Amino acid sequence: MTPHQRTIVAEARSWVGTPFHHQSSIKHVGADCLGVLRGVWRSIHGQEPCVIPSYAATWDEVSKTETLWRHLGRILCPIPLNSACSGDVVLFRMREGAVAKHIGILSQTHVSFIHAYDGHGVVESNLTLSWQRRIVASFRIPKGES
Repeated sequence: MTPHQRTIVAEARSWVGTPFHHQSSIKHVGADCLGVLRGVWRSIHGQEPCVIPSYAATWDEVSKTETLWRHLGRILCPIPLNSACSGDVVLFRMREGAVAKHIGILSQTHVSFIHAYDGHGVVESNLTLSWQRRIVASFRIPKGES
């Protein structure tokens, strides 16, 4: 694992135990899955790349627009699914035919990831076959300015 990957994983793990709170990104106070990524980004880059507009838990389900996927691809570096490793971001489609709207950060390649979801908060979960089947895209967080 590179120093950059170790930094990402360590920062993501420092969010474990943070309660779930929709649209939030405050370590130990509240975060959703995007909020964890935003917090990790801030730890590397110092500020977020853009203002995140308000979003509902059911966003884009009616329009079937892949908004999150599109925006992640603009800010992060898209990589092939089979290249994803520790420190990379994975995007999940939770149901067949639904938009992809759940994200996590791989903590151990092919083994575990860190994410937040309602009723559980920020957790490190095993990357079971069920989770693996839901991954539709992966991204690399660019290095910060040295």
